[in-house]
Amino acid sequence: MFIRCAFFRGQVKPGLEDTFTRYVHEKLVPLWTRFPGALEVRVLRQLESDVSDPELAMVLAIRYASREDIARALDSPVRHESREVSKGLFEMFDGTVFHTIFSAEEFPLPRGVGEGTGAAVS
Repeated sequence: MFIRCAFFRGQVKPGLEDTFTRYVHEKLVPLWTRFPGALEVRVLRQLESDVSDPELAMVLAIRYASREDIARALDSPVRHESREVSKGLFEMFDGTVFHTIFSAEEFPLPRGVGEGTGAAVS
């Protein structure tokens, strides 16, 4: 499994937080969820951190089964369209964006762990 992330390092411009979020949900998520080979799309917003740097306004994480699927998605017309639409998002953002591909392993939790308690496991 592979996850390609876009890290938005910096801050949403003051007063544009709600507009930024709406723009992501209404204009970009519909494109990102159409990337060929994408198995899951997650938009992460940093609420708190135990370090002051980096400040991450957003992380986009898209899960794929293979590196070939990532390459196909990056070369797709919908990805090129999303790059154009993203220009409007960058106008609301002070910072930099960089991408990283992670290999990902998933491990099932033992039965009963975290079930019905509402507690997070860390």
